[in-house]
Amino acid sequence: MNVNIQTVRFDADSKLIDHVNKKITKIENFHDRITKIDVYLKLDNVVHQIKDKVAEIRVKVPRHEFFVKHTSKSFEASFDSALESIISQIKKTKQKQAA
Repeated sequence: MNVNIQTVRFDADSKLIDHVNKKITKIENFHDRITKIDVYLKLDNVVHQIKDKVAEIRVKVPRHEFFVKHTSKSFEASFDSALESIISQIKKTKQKQAA
């Protein structure tokens, strides 16, 4: 499994990268044929004073691609809710395939 973490318009500190790396391994429990995971952490509304933190997760498996985007006031919250959503997408797809 190849994990790629990219930050857009800012430099992530090691705590944030560690948080993402530690949590992203949970996806392996739900699908055993994951080939690539892309995580994008972005600052939105840079022109204004309020900066929303956006987390996007793209998971590639053979014949499927899952994508989720979440926004909140912290990267950890955005990433955690995006991770929950992508896990539920993977579960639903596996249930449909099993049926």
